[in-house]
Amino acid sequence: MAIDIQVANEDHTKYASKIVTMIEDAAQKRGTGIAKRKPEYIVQKMQEGKAIIALDGEIVAGFCYIESWGHDKYVANSGLIVNEDYRGKGLSKEIKNKAFELSRSKFPNAKLFGLTTSLPVMKINSALGYRPVTFSELTDDESFWKGCQSCVNYDILTRTERKHCLCTGMLMDPEVDKKRDDSKSEK
Repeated sequence: MAIDIQVANEDHTKYASKIVTMIEDAAQKRGTGIAKRKPEYIVQKMQEGKAIIALDGEIVAGFCYIESWGHDKYVANSGLIVNEDYRGKGLSKEIKNKAFELSRSKFPNAKLFGLTTSLPVMKINSALGYRPVTFSELTDDESFWKGCQSCVNYDILTRTERKHCLCTGMLMDPEVDKKRDDSKSEK
């Protein structure tokens, strides 16, 4: 598979509508929640250098973007999508790895987090050092949680005062990783 995975830029903005449709279609088919985004939002992420795009020629094979919250203390890799024709080939892992690298380079001290109902994404996150956490360990930035309003499960989140949902919260804290690395080097 000769897929080009790179940080998206101005040249890729022509794919924004296609990406939004791919994300919405996938959520609908799985019957899971998704924070809906408009093409303009995806364009903004591309222009800011905060998105990863996977292309097979002119075909969008996959996509993911990053967002920062709570004055850059938290960063989420969001909107991970792989075109149906490219699933089952490890592309989501490659895209997620690239998004992880981009997040760490742009926000080296931030805690990385995500919400997901996808077991494959949970496995990818775990391999990157994320661990399941309660929602109280995630950002308290209200603008992040507003993004959940378009999800079919939003009523669960609000009914439980943001303590429970069908999503699993996952967090990678660079301080925890640093302490783990320091203790390994002391042995």
